[in-house]
Amino acid sequence: MNLLPFDGEIYYHPLFLSESEALQSKRALQNQVQWQPDEVVVFGKKHVMDRQTAWYGNQPFTYTYSKTPRTALPWTPELLVVKQRVEQVCENEFNCCLLNWYPNGKSGMGWHADNESTLVYDAPIASVSLGVTRKFIFKHNTQPKKIDLVLENGSLLLMQGKTQTYWKHSLPKSLKISEDRINLTFRVFNDV
Repeated sequence: MNLLPFDGEIYYHPLFLSESEALQSKRALQNQVQWQPDEVVVFGKKHVMDRQTAWYGNQPFTYTYSKTPRTALPWTPELLVVKQRVEQVCENEFNCCLLNWYPNGKSGMGWHADNESTLVYDAPIASVSLGVTRKFIFKHNTQPKKIDLVLENGSLLLMQGKTQTYWKHSLPKSLKISEDRINLTFRVFNDV
């Protein structure tokens, strides 16, 4: 069932991975992935965030966000396993994945849309959550409408249609959360 009332489509699969599968994937990714501190540039000044990131893909795509370029690394064995399962459920192919590792609730993500020009316009984005449950919010760009979700360990959130055009999303901070979370966002990079 589409959870957005208009201007887009989001589908939530809470049991995409079992508890044990999610724990196994999280441990493997913690060890296999080449994590780097996330850096953002705000008003010309570079800031190092608590969050760790990584960028993987079919080719060494260069992806720039927050004015910081990243070159995609080759898929790890665990990422390929999760990617193939995501593609089966979503009935779409993905050629890259941005990973975020949030150490605790002090780390979050402000309002944004995944609509960079290097991504295929309106292509689906599949988001897998591993670790502690976190709140995730959508807000419409022009209408006074918000949708609150709770992303559980092992869940899959599929965003497609005009979602990135008309909606922004956020992972709010919460000082009550002391555990970590890994998020994988499978995307379609424009390699033309």
